[in-house]
Amino acid sequence: MTATATSPAVRPGIGRRLSVFLHRHARVRLGLLLAPPLAWLVVAYLGSLAVMLISSFFTVDAFTGKVVTEPSLANYQTILTSEVYRTITLRTVGIAAAVTLTDALIAFPIAFYMARVAGSRARALLAVSVLLPLWSSYLVKVYAWYVILAEDGVLNWMLAPLGLTGPGYGEVATWLVFSYLWLPYMILPIYAGLQRIPESLLEASSDLGARTGTTFRRIVLPMAFPAVVAGSIFTFSLTLGDYIAPQIVSNTQFIGNVVYRNVGVAGDLPFAAAYATVPVAIMIVYLLIARRLGAFESL
Repeated sequence: MTATATSPAVRPGIGRRLSVFLHRHARVRLGLLLAPPLAWLVVAYLGSLAVMLISSFFTVDAFTGKVVTEPSLANYQTILTSEVYRTITLRTVGIAAAVTLTDALIAFPIAFYMARVAGSRARALLAVSVLLPLWSSYLVKVYAWYVILAEDGVLNWMLAPLGLTGPGYGEVATWLVFSYLWLPYMILPIYAGLQRIPESLLEASSDLGARTGTTFRRIVLPMAFPAVVAGSIFTFSLTLGDYIAPQIVSNTQFIGNVVYRNVGVAGDLPFAAAYATVPVAIMIVYLLIARRLGAFESL
């Protein structure tokens, strides 16, 4: 008579049990994956915005130069009632809108050719050409335009035989520099939006007798418009907050220049915080409009 020995069941380790648990609970797994970046977003980004908003209600004592932490609406009252700051705000928004419109008009044909006309090799070369400016330094590109727009720069040298001169430094120069800097941010969303248009829709439009212009106007343009709006978010917001390019190629004041001067020169941090909320408020309204136009659905 023989006896059979039974070995005790091996219990899975903690790592194995945790893996099984996470596999069965997708929401817990997603929450653990998103917790670190969301915590960083809340602490670093939303936290800094909250500090800025709170600081905007403080004031600076004109005699001692110290910050008075008693809440006050004096900074916002100055911004709303002063003609200077209203003019600067309207100028900044106007330049941002002009840059956005310019980039949209330039980017759409380029993106359309990349998505619908160019072959695979030409598309790859164009994609590299669009991304290449993003690999160089921001300051290098701005100072390159500073040299181009100079009185004895390349632009005036090229226009001299025609009896013309360049715009020099000023608002037009700022518009040109911004349009160049943010153009890739408009091309890429439009390119992605055009690629997502089903080829079957274009073929059906052709089979039904629609001409090329009609197909573009009634199919391509409406379906690509949310991508244009998505690209405009980048160009508009980046122009609103920039202060380096206007400082280099222009003496005109923009919102960013006023904020920078009050932080580094005047030392009025509460007023700088209050004026910095202006582009934040503008972008909130802009994002709400973009959402109504379906921009986020195309991303």
